[in-house]
Amino acid sequence: MTYRYQYIIGDLQGCFAALQALKDALAFDEQQDCLYFAGDLVARGEDSLNTLREVKRLADLGAARTVLGNHDLNLLAVWRGFQKIKDKDRTQPIFDALDCDVLLNWLRKQPLLLQPTAGSVVVHAGIPPVWTLQQARQYAREVEKVISGELDDLDAFLSHMYGSQPDVWQEHLSGYERWRVITNYFTRMRLCDENGRLEFDFKDDLSAPMPEGFKPWFEWPDQLENQTQLFFGHWAALQGKSISSHIHALDGGCVWGGQLIAYRLEDKQFFTSATGCGL
Repeated sequence: MTYRYQYIIGDLQGCFAALQALKDALAFDEQQDCLYFAGDLVARGEDSLNTLREVKRLADLGAARTVLGNHDLNLLAVWRGFQKIKDKDRTQPIFDALDCDVLLNWLRKQPLLLQPTAGSVVVHAGIPPVWTLQQARQYAREVEKVISGELDDLDAFLSHMYGSQPDVWQEHLSGYERWRVITNYFTRMRLCDENGRLEFDFKDDLSAPMPEGFKPWFEWPDQLENQTQLFFGHWAALQGKSISSHIHALDGGCVWGGQLIAYRLEDKQFFTSATGCGL
């Protein structure tokens, strides 16, 4: 399908009112345009249930697509009984809803990596500098196949998903260890060292002191092809700033008092929601 406009949007976190306000700011036409979400559709905002419903509704029309973020994966883990709802999450209404299973069966079939165009890619946390784009696509598909497959396979994956080891990529990894580190790169990464070793504790802005030998993943030389435009969310402290000419952070920290951010691919223009989180 050929779209009039394509927009990439940062973490929603259940901020339904801000999503509606952003759509108004875009003059979004669900018959002609498409929204690509950088994951974390749910969690801390005022209405995760209707946010999830709206993204699914638009996706069913062909007017939206999303990647999975760490909060989305956590939602699946709660659904399948492997986690309890976190104290700060406002996701209980999803589990109380009659369409809960429909929503979450749809959610688990969403990818870890999207390419809206040949020259753009959307992920939740980033792509480690030790991977080419071709490798990132391949590794994303490995995990997506498990998450979207039989429920027994999903359950086995979720039961092994949590953990910070292994913390560096090695091609010989197999099974749940391999899938865990792939998932952590796509959904949890902020800092890594020159070999791609992950550091999971740092969540501050770029002015804060960082552990020795570690830098933001996007400050290491990357292997993206032909200056591919890479869009990610996850790191609210970056306040949605463009990192370089081809790497763009889109998490505006809406749920923390900021705004939703959208980037229009056709003319590289940024937009923000007129209102923040409805809490």
